[in-house]
Amino acid sequence: AGIGKCVALELAHRNARTILACRSQERGQAAAEEIRAATGNPAVLLRLLDTSSLASVRAFAQAVLREERRLDVLVNNAGLTGLPFAITPEGLEQTFATNYLGPFLLTNLLLG
Repeated sequence: AGIGKCVALELAHRNARTILACRSQERGQAAAEEIRAATGNPAVLLRLLDTSSLASVRAFAQAVLREERRLDVLVNNAGLTGLPFAITPEGLEQTFATNYLGPFLLTNLLLG
């Protein structure tokens, strides 16, 4: 939703192979189908990613590096605010993990 969906739509309009990295399978699949229909680009893919989980970030990065020949653009757009204080299963504060640590780790893993 929001800025991420708009960026993905624009990339797909430009005929780019576009990977939507979403927490929700249901919402991500709906967005991917909507973008495919709007652009006629069949190369809009959904991959699950929860940036609050470093294990999820590592698994996503490994899959991208294994499945994709190259990565030209990475848009780190995940973010949340205003949630009550919570600790992730990995012992990290959830907002900090989602907004900073997860995207930082993802970027570094994908740099190769």
